[in-house]
Amino acid sequence: MKKLFGFAAVLLAVMVSATACSDDKASGTAVLVTATDSTCTPAKTDFAAGKTTFEVKNEGDKVTELYVYGDEDKVVGEVENVGAGTSRRMTADLKAGEYELACKPGMTGSGIRTKIKVSGEGGSQGGAQATADREVRMQTVDYSYSGLTGLTGKANETIEFYLENKGTQKHEFELSGPDGKVLGEVEPVDPGKTDEAKITLAGPGTYTYVCGVEGHEAKGMKGTFTVS
Repeated sequence: MKKLFGFAAVLLAVMVSATACSDDKASGTAVLVTATDSTCTPAKTDFAAGKTTFEVKNEGDKVTELYVYGDEDKVVGEVENVGAGTSRRMTADLKAGEYELACKPGMTGSGIRTKIKVSGEGGSQGGAQATADREVRMQTVDYSYSGLTGLTGKANETIEFYLENKGTQKHEFELSGPDGKVLGEVEPVDPGKTDEAKITLAGPGTYTYVCGVEGHEAKGMKGTFTVS
């Protein structure tokens, strides 16, 4: 009976080990990005084209997020709500080119930037930004957008969004698709300044825009429009 119990224990240990190895292989190896309230440090800055998984570890005191930016600050990957003392993963399928990682303590602002380089063949995200099909111009005041009334879009259309800040505080424009994934953003714009970003719409559905500056969405700086 003791021999049978011992054999069962060994067999269980082997099965657990095999499952763990299988899970590790399935999840792949993640590149650690250490985030604090003042730094954003990846374990390396040179990558092969294709899928790369970034694991952001928050060693700061504020909730943070990690973005991968391509040309003209096009968002090609992001993960949000990384609490202090926790880690989260995000995978991006990157083409050859130069990118920036941005950690955003407090989930606001343009982020703490670190340049990375991707080389070789493969990948489906990033690369040269598409030419805009049209322009959309908007203004911000404290706390609302104007110029977006009646806005609609078409699937796969690239729009160049211009934001003119007529308020007294910084404002930005962050656009998410029907699945909630951030497609792109106009970075925080100082009062009296203008900035822009080209954003390519995905499939049809309801799109959401917000001002990502802390507290501004709660004060009403948000809205939706339909893409057909």
